[in-house]
Amino acid sequence: MHYLYLAVIAAVVLGVIVGFAFPDLAAELKPLGSGFVSLIKMMISPIIFCTIVLGIGSVAKAAKVGKVGLLALCYFLLMSTFALAIGLVVGNILHPGEGMRLDPADAAAVQEQAAEGGEGTVDFLLGIIPETLVSAFTEGSVLQTLLVALLAGFALQKMGGAGQPILRGIEHIQRLVFRILAMIMWAAPVGAFGAIAAVVGETGWEALRSLAVIMIGFYLTCLVFVFAVLGAVLWFGARINVFKLLGYLGREFLLIVSTSSSESALPRLIAKMEHLGVSRPVVGITVPTGYSFNLDGTAIYLTMATLFIATAQGSPLGVGEQISLLVFMIIASKGAAGVSGAGIATLAGGLQSHRPELVDGVGFILGIDRFMSEARALTNFAGNAIATVVIGSLTKEFDREQAHRVFSGQDPFNEATLVDDDHKPTAEREPVREPAPV
Repeated sequence: MHYLYLAVIAAVVLGVIVGFAFPDLAAELKPLGSGFVSLIKMMISPIIFCTIVLGIGSVAKAAKVGKVGLLALCYFLLMSTFALAIGLVVGNILHPGEGMRLDPADAAAVQEQAAEGGEGTVDFLLGIIPETLVSAFTEGSVLQTLLVALLAGFALQKMGGAGQPILRGIEHIQRLVFRILAMIMWAAPVGAFGAIAAVVGETGWEALRSLAVIMIGFYLTCLVFVFAVLGAVLWFGARINVFKLLGYLGREFLLIVSTSSSESALPRLIAKMEHLGVSRPVVGITVPTGYSFNLDGTAIYLTMATLFIATAQGSPLGVGEQISLLVFMIIASKGAAGVSGAGIATLAGGLQSHRPELVDGVGFILGIDRFMSEARALTNFAGNAIATVVIGSLTKEFDREQAHRVFSGQDPFNEATLVDDDHKPTAEREPVREPAPV
């Protein structure tokens, strides 16, 4: 499996070279990257369903699940507020967008994005409910799958011993799903090559040079947030070094950089958090919920991009306008954290509802949104990984000794199956039967 990730790195480098040398050809390679991401997204719903059902079904009391969910939502709200504040502070210090001129062609291209990003809060809440019990798996909605899995998990919990055969069946299905995912991962080099070559071929150097200020400022802000803010939270909340945790997730970060979507690493995050020592119920609730509500990178992006657009058009926002507009966009962006390109639609929709005259300015950052999406996805992913460990520690559902064994290399992650049978909670293990005496 080590050769696979070396091949991904080589594919990224080759994609950059092809993108600059043959931009027209590189732009035609985009379906390779899109196809690989689609394969990964195909596996997300069954993996979330199996993980949550097994987690909740193995817990004796439903109140324990509710405690984890409430703590997770409170944590997500607090961290999103921090990210929002940091983005506002940095944006007001840098004043990105000064001296820019709007390209009419880019402005026209953004009008469709505004319509896509205009979903209201009521529509968002109703959208969590699937049309049928099975459609949650076909629609590809993380929140719909989460709802069905919660209902199924609590139902099996109420069934008691009668539900154990069903739980064992779902456990076998989970092993099958993770095995399929491991097979799909061998297409990662091809997907990485196509995705990187296409974005480099379409963007080139000009857009990067003209918008370097907001790009560099955004990346630095994300780094400060992850290592300073989230790193401190991880240390004080779980006594875990942020560099060790992020190093453990290095292959997942490479996958996100290659595809520009944090969803591509969601199934592996679930498997790795369980292997690290976080209990299955905490992982099953925190990770999928975090992908819709823990939007640290998206919050920073929306704040800085809004200030950039307003300044570039000579209409800077007052503090009151900044807060009201950006709080609206944070709410509107729920459920879009892992989707490549969703940030641009949310940004356009928020401006359309509050300051329509600024919507055309979204065209300023169309050229670099793909690169901004990289940092958004990486920050969202890091935030969800740290949140899972912290919440596991706060609820005493985190095996710190197991984590130290993993970080020291004594217990490496099983890349072949992605399933770790040896470190299940005791309540979930099959009883060991001694052989009958002869």
